[in-house]
Amino acid sequence: MKFVDEAEIKVFAGDGGNGCQSFRREKYIPRGGPDGGDGGRGGDVHLVGSSSLNTLVDFRYTRSFRAKNGEKGRGANCTGAGADDLYVKVPVGTLITDAGTGEMIGDIVSDGYELLVAKGGQGGLGNTRFKSSTNRAPTKTIPGRPGDQRGLLLELRLLADVGLLGLPNAGKSTLLRTVSRAHPKVADYPFTTMYPQLGVIRIDEGSSFVMADIPGLIEGASEGAGLGIQFLRHLSRTSLLLHMVDIMPPEGQDKVIANARALINELQQFDAALINRPRWLVLNKTDLLPEDELQKIRHKIVDELDWQGELFMISAATGTGCPELVQAIMKWLLRQQEDPGGL
Repeated sequence: MKFVDEAEIKVFAGDGGNGCQSFRREKYIPRGGPDGGDGGRGGDVHLVGSSSLNTLVDFRYTRSFRAKNGEKGRGANCTGAGADDLYVKVPVGTLITDAGTGEMIGDIVSDGYELLVAKGGQGGLGNTRFKSSTNRAPTKTIPGRPGDQRGLLLELRLLADVGLLGLPNAGKSTLLRTVSRAHPKVADYPFTTMYPQLGVIRIDEGSSFVMADIPGLIEGASEGAGLGIQFLRHLSRTSLLLHMVDIMPPEGQDKVIANARALINELQQFDAALINRPRWLVLNKTDLLPEDELQKIRHKIVDELDWQGELFMISAATGTGCPELVQAIMKWLLRQQEDPGGL
């Protein structure tokens, strides 16, 4: 299924039912008086988080959602029935913005989370409401109020603990396949990842975390080049970013440092706040070089980038170093849960 992370929809809450004008007319009861009932309430529109959905693709085909109107009042002081609320399922991680004002309405943060986005109209008043000592036969009624109508922008931001960030063919998808049960496409050409992928990494019973792989970045991505910029916003929800760097790029080893710098630059250009997020450097494809060469590259990268964070050397293809990486991530995440202020 094609990944869709943006959609625009319209929601219409139900109108309230009109109040009824009616007079009691029964045999042997002259001057029965007014008995018009009130109208029923219109249905609300709610968005509900659903873990069974992972894209907004359905909203590309169905863009309008309308709750039912309340029923009008009836005679014999019968109030019209209120309409049922309308519940629209959206993926967990969806941000909802008012299309007209740009105001942030809410964020669907968990499965089953409900967000009211359009309030149904209140039912009108029947003529019984206006009976008084001086007005025994009122004909006045009040119509039901219209329900809210608004356009909504839906934006899906994946919920993941760890985000993978790298240039095309850095090995992000291979790593995700190696450490989880996810099956992203892997091939020997750039941009095999066309949309974000999630993988659940299980360490042991009760210990797991979610890793997100986004399409590879290229230089100029922060200005719209390539695919990655479209999905960089998914990294805003992650706690930890992994910079994956290919130590054997097609352009030659001289480009390793330049590629790593380009990655950091594009991230900073897109959102400076992400640079302050905890970031680890992961050097991939270590199986292609002998140990002494690996150590030289490691020291060179640390020195020239002035890298202060964690650094791991792995081979996603063979699995070398991957268990140590995921164990370190799990321990780090557990520490953050114990001390959220340490982020």
